[in-house]
Amino acid sequence: MSLIVAIGAQNAFVLRQGLRREHVAVVVAICAASDLLLISLGIGGVGSLIRRWPTALTVTAWAGAAFLLTYGVLAARRALRPSGLDAGGGTGGSLRTAALTCLAMTWLNPHVYLDTVLLVGSVANSYGGSRWPFGVGAGTASVLWFTALGFGARLLRGPFSRPAAWRVLDAVIACIMITLAVAMVART
Repeated sequence: MSLIVAIGAQNAFVLRQGLRREHVAVVVAICAASDLLLISLGIGGVGSLIRRWPTALTVTAWAGAAFLLTYGVLAARRALRPSGLDAGGGTGGSLRTAALTCLAMTWLNPHVYLDTVLLVGSVANSYGGSRWPFGVGAGTASVLWFTALGFGARLLRGPFSRPAAWRVLDAVIACIMITLAVAMVART
């Protein structure tokens, strides 16, 4: 659960979509299904394959950094021009855009491979014959987290009806995204 709950691009996007009530079920389903697949791959031994081909992580890091930098700049622009909850600045309401953005936040992020595939996979495999029950627990934690984050965000709807709250959220998102982008490039 500690690796899944870590604040990053994907969680910030799910929170924003939940606050805006835009395609929350689809976004939550994409995140949960992606994590379930990645956890399964890690337990199944794909982590050792990734370790043998570090160029894959380098390419993913550069693509992910470019994406996160772009998303961070857009969040910074929204922070400078805040609006209330129902104003623009989100995905524009398009299901396709929300789904593609969610997929990019998930699959272009090299941290997802390091955390979910390598680390969760390694920890799970340390349990030997109990590695798959561990994976079920990790997968359950992921589904619960994304569901709570996406659908629970509505509880924050009141405070986020004010432009100042969106300004703070977008500024925090911008800082996280730009920091992650710089860190990705610095590690390559």
